[in-house]
Amino acid sequence: MNKGEFVEALADRLDLSRAQADRALSAVLDIISEQLAEGGKVSFTGFGSFEVSERAARTGRNPQTGAAIEIAASNVPKFTAGATLKASVNAK
Repeated sequence: MNKGEFVEALADRLDLSRAQADRALSAVLDIISEQLAEGGKVSFTGFGSFEVSERAARTGRNPQTGAAIEIAASNVPKFTAGATLKASVNAK
């Protein structure tokens, strides 16, 4: 399911126009992104949580040449599934 399909399903489920559903989804995604950018954590009980994880600097390899390259440290978003989500996925 892509964003357009998700917006359509959201609009149908909540009896909203497609534009309203798109604005609502965009607002939710923006809020999550803003919180993660500030180093915060967003948790939805039962569904899961979004947080920022630090990735250390490391040495990698160029697959074409085999030469060693330095990969800089970075922050990456991380999602951890909650118990209810895990149970619903495994129930099928």
